[in-house]
Amino acid sequence: MADPRHKVASVDPVWTRVCEEAEDAVRAEPLLGALIHSGLLHHPTLERALAYRFSLKLASGEMSEQILREIADAAYAADPSLGAAARADLMAVYERDPACHRFLQPILFFKGYQAVQAYRVGHWLWCMGRRDMAYFVQMRVSEAFGIDIHPAARVGRGIMIDHAHSIVIGETAVVGDNVSMLHSVTLGGTGKEDGDRHPKIEDGVLIGAGAKVLGNIRVGRCSRIAAGSVVLEDVPCNTTVAGVPARVVGKAGCDQPALTMDQILAGMR
Repeated sequence: MADPRHKVASVDPVWTRVCEEAEDAVRAEPLLGALIHSGLLHHPTLERALAYRFSLKLASGEMSEQILREIADAAYAADPSLGAAARADLMAVYERDPACHRFLQPILFFKGYQAVQAYRVGHWLWCMGRRDMAYFVQMRVSEAFGIDIHPAARVGRGIMIDHAHSIVIGETAVVGDNVSMLHSVTLGGTGKEDGDRHPKIEDGVLIGAGAKVLGNIRVGRCSRIAAGSVVLEDVPCNTTVAGVPARVVGKAGCDQPALTMDQILAGMR
């Protein structure tokens, strides 16, 4: 009889690989067996595993795991794009983070990946008109992971947030596909103004640690923002900006800086 795993692999090779890695991990570290079984192997799909993680991490005395699990399950069932984005994000972390050696690591251990998936559920709630529940998810994501993403913000696929501590993404911010950012990045406003007031980050942008991008400005596709920079004006496509305030210092250095993660400023060392 054919191994049913082959049929599953043809449908969802990402989830199949996660489960194979999980089985190997249990054999290598039996003391983590209960965690790995409850977090991964107990679930039939990646979506179900992510819903479990969402409920486990965000539950509190104010909201039970059961209620949060039902919310996340409903979100993944209603919107298949959430699962597709989760897979794209998983591949992004695996391919760009040199500390990631297995698919299961982001799901179980990396708060950047987990926070982004929780934000996606919160964004779904926001789009469904369930604003207060979306705000609750934002609050708990901030408390649990140290990352504050407004549920109204629009975030694309293939997102990699490395280390992920102290990330802030404002209400009207837009983040394109295949963007990479490091810890302590702020996509914020410049004051008390209302309306469209946050940055628009196009596809393929690399944002270095501690960078602050402020105001309703546009960061062109496949550009680089150097660590510690304060960006207050539009950034052209395929360029590198650095400094306080940030200025153009050269080309991006490659076609896809967010994928190569090269943050060296040539000629400035």
